[in-house]
Amino acid sequence: MSLQEQLSALTKEKYGKDIAACSNAEVYYSLLNLTKDMTAKTPAIKGDKKIYYISAEFLIGKLLSNNLINLGIYDEVKEILAANGKKLSEIEEVEPEPSLGNGGLGRLAACFIDSIATLGLPGEGIGLNYHFGLFKQVFEKNLQKETKNDWIEEQSWLNKTDVSFDVEFGDCKVKSVLYDIDVIGYENGVNKLRLFDVETLDESLVKDGISFDKTDIAKNLTLFLYPDDSDEAGNLLRIYQQYFMVSNGAQLILKEAKANGYDLHKLYEHVVIQINDTHPSMVIPELIRLLKEEGIDTDEAIEIVSKTCAYTNHTILAEALEKWPLSYLEKVVPQLVPIIKELDKRVAAKYKEEKVQIIDKDDRVHMAHMDIHYGFSVNGVAYLHTEILKNSELNHFYKIYPEKFNNKTNGITFRRWLLSCNPELAAYITELIGDGYKKDADKLEDLLKYIDDQKVLDKIKDIKKEKKVELAAYLKETQNVEIDPNAIFDIQVKRLHEYKRQQMNALYIIYKYLDIKKGNKPTTPLTFIFGAKAAPAYVIAKDIIHLILTLSEIINNDPEVSPYMKVVMVENYNVSKAEKLIPACDVSEQISLASKEASGTGNMKFMLNGAVTLGTEDGANVEIAELVGEDNIYIFGEKSDAVIEHYEKADYVSKDIYDEDELVKEIVDFIISDEVMAKGSKENLERLHKELIVKDWFMTLLDIKDYIAKKDQMFKDYEDQNKWKKMMLTNIAKAGFFSSDRTIAEYNRDIWKLK
Repeated sequence: MSLQEQLSALTKEKYGKDIAACSNAEVYYSLLNLTKDMTAKTPAIKGDKKIYYISAEFLIGKLLSNNLINLGIYDEVKEILAANGKKLSEIEEVEPEPSLGNGGLGRLAACFIDSIATLGLPGEGIGLNYHFGLFKQVFEKNLQKETKNDWIEEQSWLNKTDVSFDVEFGDCKVKSVLYDIDVIGYENGVNKLRLFDVETLDESLVKDGISFDKTDIAKNLTLFLYPDDSDEAGNLLRIYQQYFMVSNGAQLILKEAKANGYDLHKLYEHVVIQINDTHPSMVIPELIRLLKEEGIDTDEAIEIVSKTCAYTNHTILAEALEKWPLSYLEKVVPQLVPIIKELDKRVAAKYKEEKVQIIDKDDRVHMAHMDIHYGFSVNGVAYLHTEILKNSELNHFYKIYPEKFNNKTNGITFRRWLLSCNPELAAYITELIGDGYKKDADKLEDLLKYIDDQKVLDKIKDIKKEKKVELAAYLKETQNVEIDPNAIFDIQVKRLHEYKRQQMNALYIIYKYLDIKKGNKPTTPLTFIFGAKAAPAYVIAKDIIHLILTLSEIINNDPEVSPYMKVVMVENYNVSKAEKLIPACDVSEQISLASKEASGTGNMKFMLNGAVTLGTEDGANVEIAELVGEDNIYIFGEKSDAVIEHYEKADYVSKDIYDEDELVKEIVDFIISDEVMAKGSKENLERLHKELIVKDWFMTLLDIKDYIAKKDQMFKDYEDQNKWKKMMLTNIAKAGFFSSDRTIAEYNRDIWKLK
């Protein structure tokens, strides 16, 4: 039966209609069932050794188009729908986005499980099935408000299984239920994303916004990702969640190992566990505990686990490396505490250096320290990040275990971030160089032979314009904001955090606003677009959102300025919105304080779609700069060594810069000017203003003048359209290195060694 016949049969059976007569929703659910039927007939990826990738987040995005592409039927389905008067892009809008992640960490995990399947490696993701995810962001009175993100439908990609485990806490016991989502490799077999839930969950606990009773564990355990941890109950809930995830994961791993007849004494010959950031760290003591229950003695259980677990570090921010008070663990997971104390005792007996102990003098358990001592691999996620870990942040560990440390520069899956979100560009690239790049992204370099071909350069710019027109229409429809597709689209989309420095971008906007008011009109209009969620308890981050939204209201309604400049903050930024923003971007803002961004992956997605990077020498920006050359990227700001030295000497004083530089003082003080105060909240604006002058922990004012100069230069260079088109082409051509297929091949070669 042809694909057309299969889809027709499904719509007739389900809705009693032909495809053309169905609503978009009816077509979507029919395609979902068709895809699931085809996936069920696709072979599972098997092997004698398997990777279990444990992560608190899997930001998988909508799955329909991705699955159609990986099954090799995307173009055919698109044609069938078109012949029946339907648009696949409109069908996609029906699908809710799974709210299973927050930012780069979760999106990376999603790219990785896609690439694991694409490379035909046996592997599974293990996480939690959050019902309301992070939260849904809405803007009210220029402030972020959090509401629940209710995404789970009766018909979805989730498949309920009959797998269930008991998980015991200090004060209660819960029973889990496992849901699977199929992960289809590109022209390959199928792996699974295993998401654990709790049978007793009660969604009605959430009454207003995202507040709920944090103490009723059996009813609240999988409601939200990263519940508000501004109080003890929130911290405890995070520990409950983490243990629930790893206990289920460890029980599943041992169940599968036994079903395969593996000798548990040699578990490491068949199983690798990748600990993605510190959230799954308790898998180490939990697996030791379970192996002891299987009759294996403590010494051997520790040795087995140490040969099975590998750790990926995603941050050098001290506050992001989890340290749980021992008293919290005694309350939530008392059965793990003797094991953690034993692990700590063994470390203390060998190493006297306080900085490498698992339990510190304040009785806090350092999860990353446990991962490093009792795992066989520690990797950073970009060259600079790994070097900082080795030479600075984790230097005491590097001296002990130099052989454990290695770098795995992050990557993205090109199937989603080019083929799916920018089919026009993908089709044109295929026309120029064939479709080999879809499997071997390095082949994108073949585009460089067209660097002086005017027709090709013009066409790539035309596709960019088309995507800008589409984005403008989308923003008009969804947020009633009008932007000019002929403007330069300068885009910063990522988590809202001071180290990512959205506040610096906002200060540039103030500078430009005041400059236009003085009569200096830009040659090409400018549109600044933000997308970001702030953690509910992160006060300054929410103040930055408030400033951006207030500036947007002032600038967009100023008849003197708005023809030349607009500011937009996209509400509830997520993967689906990223897929619309990234192909339309001209200037990719990657402006974190040097040494603070582990890698970034948005920078790679923008580059792949022909945006030019404006960034600091931080994270994977370093590798992007090496690949494209200094003529095809705009780097500014203090270098990482100098920044690290400022922290060591504690010699950075933002107030000195504020007092001594008239321009800096003018733009910072604009935050509390009468004009902004009239539209904004006095409390939020004054607090942010004070933060920049008194603290400025992430050194916004240190880099602001260089940032302004480099950004002005960039906008000036945009006027030389031929030069800009060549920069676009070069960035696309050099993006192949950042394929997650390459990253995963390196993980397998150096760490996992799957057969």
